[in-house]
Amino acid sequence: MAHACLSFNNAELLTGNMISDFVKGKKQFDYPPGIRAGIQLHRAIDEFTDLHPATQEVKKYFRPAYRLYAGAFADVVYDHFLANDTREFPNPGALKVFTTESYTALEVRSRYFPEKFAVMFPYMRSQDWLYHYRLDEGMRKSFGGLARRAMYIAETDTAFSIFLANKAEIKELYDSFFPDVKIFAARKAAQLLTE
Repeated sequence: MAHACLSFNNAELLTGNMISDFVKGKKQFDYPPGIRAGIQLHRAIDEFTDLHPATQEVKKYFRPAYRLYAGAFADVVYDHFLANDTREFPNPGALKVFTTESYTALEVRSRYFPEKFAVMFPYMRSQDWLYHYRLDEGMRKSFGGLARRAMYIAETDTAFSIFLANKAEIKELYDSFFPDVKIFAARKAAQLLTE
């Protein structure tokens, strides 16, 4: 969700941002400049996010149960609060428009999808994963998705309980984080698009 939002309505940045986790090493250079910029932007956002003081605090909630995967859970909870952030999406209808337009922009560039993303994308679109981050049940499913992709996560019910029990505190951390990452990503995107 955050990577889609931090593509700033640029379809090529969006495509690169969304496929980045499926593009390894020098493979990024196989893509057109705008998509390559999105791949690089995704990686820069991940690094900025991981080092941000708010993220360090969010990870403390998940680290006792999930150790090295605490950061992955932090990313997912940020997506929840972003999907509910009225500064970005004044109402659920605005979020729905955003997610629909994002899927459409991605579909147009589907020839650039790595194989694993190409397999996943129809489910992402038909089940509207980006929109469902706003719902608690969507979060339960997103946590479950982490377990399917990560070798060492056995269960995510604990993570869901941690999320529900600490929602107010984690939202405050999101509120201190997101304006910073948005400024960083806008500057980084502008730089990458002019290189």
